[in-house]
Amino acid sequence: MSAEQPSSDPSLRRYLTHPRGGPTVLRIVLGTQLRRLREGAGITREAAGDAIRGSHAKISRLELGRVSCKERDVADLLTLYNVTEESVRSDFLTLARRTSTPGWWHQYGDVLPGWFETHIGLEEAASVIRTYEVQFVPGLLQTPDYARAVTQLGHPRASAEEIERRVRLRVQRQELLRVPDAPRVWAVIDEASLRRPLGGPEVMEGQLRHLLTMAELPNVTLQIAPFSLGGLAAAGGPITILRFLEPDLPDIVYLEQLTSALYLDKRDDVDHYLAVMDRLSAQSESPRESLVILERLLKQES
Repeated sequence: MSAEQPSSDPSLRRYLTHPRGGPTVLRIVLGTQLRRLREGAGITREAAGDAIRGSHAKISRLELGRVSCKERDVADLLTLYNVTEESVRSDFLTLARRTSTPGWWHQYGDVLPGWFETHIGLEEAASVIRTYEVQFVPGLLQTPDYARAVTQLGHPRASAEEIERRVRLRVQRQELLRVPDAPRVWAVIDEASLRRPLGGPEVMEGQLRHLLTMAELPNVTLQIAPFSLGGLAAAGGPITILRFLEPDLPDIVYLEQLTSALYLDKRDDVDHYLAVMDRLSAQSESPRESLVILERLLKQES
């Protein structure tokens, strides 16, 4: 058997026995493994596309984890790549089947855009989530009342029912922070977002108290970028960097826009944004001093 065949690859077996991140991550793992097999066999994307009655673009989307894959297509690709051992084929087909299983967030499909669904899946699988926010408190750290105010601002024409569904989705995302093996969240928050009275004084008071409570979690680190800094290394919009333990999952930079998002995974792009985040963290107040600032702001709100 070729060394490229993943019968002994721990990541494939681990995702079969302890899946994390739902179908989004499973698609990426499956695609990465299939790309390695194709390259190891010296087969072009065009030839692989012909084998599954598709195009090289379809193979590219599959290998990047952008789409789920039919078991029949995976079986045909494994045959093309000369993967014959039944246990290996069985693992791949099981993984392919699970890429079509909806994640918990599927129930919110009416209010969840596809570009954000990808982010939730990656968030579920991340080991470290580094984020910088300019205008709002990060979504993973928002109270329901604050989340409601943010949602109403972004969706002024939405019905009360839709607003509540969006808030419930956000609150359910936050359960990630308290599960076993929860990711480490390292958030840098611009002071402007903490002084902006979004939702009114009572909402902001509750939000500030919540941040102090969340900062007590061993996997949550908060830093505040104060007004006194003047210019910041990340002048512009919010940044989130997701890091993973699995070698099949590259670090990903998530840049959210009004009606879409960018996902960057090229090494040069990721390194650039990691350097920006490192400078932001170095420029911002320490976690201990940031708690002092939160307490001071809370007294002003009370």
